[in-house]
Amino acid sequence: MQEFGFKEKVKIIDTHTHIYLEEFDADRDEVIRRAKSSGIAALLLPNVDVTTLKPLFNLCDAEPGFIFPMMGLHPTSVDASYVSRLNQIEKALSLRRYCGIGEIGIDLYWEQQHLREQKIVFEEQLRWSRALQLPVSIHTRNAFAEVFDSIYKVGTNSLRGVFHCFSGTTDELEAIRQLPGFKLGVNGIVTFKKSPLPEVLRQAGPEMLLLETDAPYLAPSPYRGKRNEPSFLREIAGQIASIFETDLDELLETIQENTFEIFDIQCIEF
Repeated sequence: MQEFGFKEKVKIIDTHTHIYLEEFDADRDEVIRRAKSSGIAALLLPNVDVTTLKPLFNLCDAEPGFIFPMMGLHPTSVDASYVSRLNQIEKALSLRRYCGIGEIGIDLYWEQQHLREQKIVFEEQLRWSRALQLPVSIHTRNAFAEVFDSIYKVGTNSLRGVFHCFSGTTDELEAIRQLPGFKLGVNGIVTFKKSPLPEVLRQAGPEMLLLETDAPYLAPSPYRGKRNEPSFLREIAGQIASIFETDLDELLETIQENTFEIFDIQCIEF
């Protein structure tokens, strides 16, 4: 695996991380310092639910120009009483500028009881994306067909975004190719020894990829089983460069272009 490098004009961005969660309360400043030291130029933070609004906002206020928020209601926070939560999330959209709508989607891994409610919430947030011209960060677990059904129901015109934590099949990759303006978020899963993801990504090509950690979850090898953090992005980037047998700096330049194609952010220099 190639060593993680940082070209002066290349901005390496963790497009999906949750470092506002309590798992980072003891050493969040050090996590941010390590991210910057490793060459990370920005962190994009998708929201989870109404309980995470305050820590999300506090962290973004503490690191302007480095940390950028998204706003959304995560599918695993959706149940029969979703209306009040969704209304609170919608009100939060007027409080500040966001780089995207997320984390949104459908998750049928844990339970399928609230599929109807998850679809309603997902489709409403897709409409926010279109109305506000913001990209979406889509979570889909055991629900690829359901997610696509909702996307086409709402309409693909002016939709853009990323399929977060992509670990799908070649058939699912081809379905995503039919959506203009969508990329694949690649995280630590690509480094797992038995993951079939490398072969699927070879068919996707670097022009479809974004980098993400999903910290504190899904730490890449050799940190698997530990708390993930943005500085581990170097392991993910190195693995992707190895998959394509390409120069790391060239790969990072391509991924930078992909990132700015989806997300409108202005990173500070440090």
